[in-house]
Amino acid sequence: MTETLSPPTSTSQQLLLLLPLYYYSRPIYIYAHNHTQNLPIITPFDYHLKINMEYGRLGKYQPGKNRPDAPLTPGIYSSHSSSGSTTHPRSKIKLLLIFAFTLIVASVVSVGLVVRLRTKPPGGGSQSISHPRPTEAMSRVCGRTRYQNLCMKSLLDFPGSQSASDKDMIHISVNMTLQRVGKALYTSAGISNVQMDTRVRSAYEDCLELLEDSVDQLSRSLFSVAPSVGGKSGQHVGSTQDVMTWLSAALTNQDTCTDGLSEVENGYVKRQMEEKLKDLSQLVSNCLAIYAAASDGDDFNGVPIQHRRRRLMSFPKWLSRKERMLLQLPVTAIQADIVVSQDGNGTCKTITEAIKKAPQYSSRRIIIYVKAGRYEENNLKVGRKKTNLMFIGDGKGKTVITGGVSVVANNVTTFHTASFAATGAGFIARDMTFENYAGPAKHQAVALRVGADHAVVYRCNIIGYQDTLYVHSQRQFFRECDIYGSVDFIFGNAAVVFQNCSMYARKPMPYQKITITAQNRKDPNQNTGISIHACRLLAQSDLEASKGSFQTYLGRPWKLFSRTVYMLTYMGDHIHPRGWLEWNATFALDTLYYGEYMNYGPGGAIGQRVNWPGYRVITTTVEASRFTVAQFIYGSSWLPSTGVAFLAGLSE
Repeated sequence: MTETLSPPTSTSQQLLLLLPLYYYSRPIYIYAHNHTQNLPIITPFDYHLKINMEYGRLGKYQPGKNRPDAPLTPGIYSSHSSSGSTTHPRSKIKLLLIFAFTLIVASVVSVGLVVRLRTKPPGGGSQSISHPRPTEAMSRVCGRTRYQNLCMKSLLDFPGSQSASDKDMIHISVNMTLQRVGKALYTSAGISNVQMDTRVRSAYEDCLELLEDSVDQLSRSLFSVAPSVGGKSGQHVGSTQDVMTWLSAALTNQDTCTDGLSEVENGYVKRQMEEKLKDLSQLVSNCLAIYAAASDGDDFNGVPIQHRRRRLMSFPKWLSRKERMLLQLPVTAIQADIVVSQDGNGTCKTITEAIKKAPQYSSRRIIIYVKAGRYEENNLKVGRKKTNLMFIGDGKGKTVITGGVSVVANNVTTFHTASFAATGAGFIARDMTFENYAGPAKHQAVALRVGADHAVVYRCNIIGYQDTLYVHSQRQFFRECDIYGSVDFIFGNAAVVFQNCSMYARKPMPYQKITITAQNRKDPNQNTGISIHACRLLAQSDLEASKGSFQTYLGRPWKLFSRTVYMLTYMGDHIHPRGWLEWNATFALDTLYYGEYMNYGPGGAIGQRVNWPGYRVITTTVEASRFTVAQFIYGSSWLPSTGVAFLAGLSE
């Protein structure tokens, strides 16, 4: 039976907040009201949901059985659509404050209720509360984490944990971490009115956005790991692979936030943010470790690969038949929902306006046709709430989304420099160019940043120099794209596969080395990495004429557990015989995973490659197959619905 405190009476006059802080025999739901303002419902989940949940055994993942029926539109998303109205930045901060404050209030109330329930003896008398000691379950679970002292302390502090099993600890760890991230979001939003210079403001705004994304990802994870009740499974949002992806992304978000803050001068805002973010990365890391261990620990286990021989040149399975057709049809045969045309012969004149017009949390594919032209717009972004948007252009070099923002010229974070960014799940781009024209002297300047889950970029040009393509987080697939750059020009911590793409190395600044990838996997349990499969590594004409003066490498390790693989890829003679470049002396050389499998061409010879402990020549199809579409990004479960052609296994 569910005990409800102060149930809501109107969905337009309150904030509904479901915080499943559970006493282990009775779930308690907290409703926190906003009586003073006529506001839409805002919750960590962005949807209304009531479910009975008690701690029990977490069912083992069964491929094809407990995967969501519609991975592109998970149950957390509301079916309502937006009118396209915009929210003023100050109003948005107010909403964040209200949401996060409600989170904290509900947490405090529920903790009090739970403690009261748990400390009341059966006879009804009073009982003193003693300091709890770690249980055997806590010791076992925390022994699998990287931050064991923090794990033990956080679990001991959580009401009801003394009676929890190993499996229960998964839900507890995610629940507790969600509350901590929500609190960090609230307290961080509270300093928005402090005066900041441009660089500090950009790092601060990055953190707010990333904390919001993390709340969403942790919320989905929380409901996905909910124990079953009475033998019946709960309303699970995602599969094992989904939870691994969302927790990995939440950890990447904290890493990106702290990276941005580390580059600004010491001051009030930096000190405040560092204090508010304290231990968040470690808490998310512990969540990930606990969940990974319960799911057999190997992020490649339990992956359905039965489609490997059947759908060799189809798209990942999470793309429907209709969406597969959309990616193959000519523009003239597609009925677009929104048409962008600079001459006024469309629905909108700007891409920004088109994004605003698109509904929030769409359960169907929204097609935005961007006619030929050069579009340069400020802060062009498909936000988290804009799901299932598909952008179609008139072709590479015809529809061009461009910008010139850079770290040097604009004094902002790398995250802030993108000419176009997408975080809404199910993002697709086809037949267009993304460009950052800042040039090599301006250093970091992103053309395209993608943090959307189940993202597809098809037949696109992505052009820049340093940090051209930021594959930030979650599952992504690039097909038949041409990517141009000089230093670290494919970087980030997504689980991403490139197929049938061309990577063009460009002439950098004098004395610079060219590096194609800089993968930044920070934690050994993250299911992330860069897989370059059946592609071509080429030198652009400006480099071709002077390639003897510049060395080109396959990649270098940005973070400790960097993971990058090249398979069945042509490598031109501009690739240095050593193949790979150090980041800083011996950093990460024994913890990274860099692999090569059956590459060819003058730069593909492995005889003089580096001899780092983490580098390997892959010799078996079993190991190589782990980095294919089917196994690395579970593409057979989501790509077919997009309509993009893909190779599920290693080869036809």
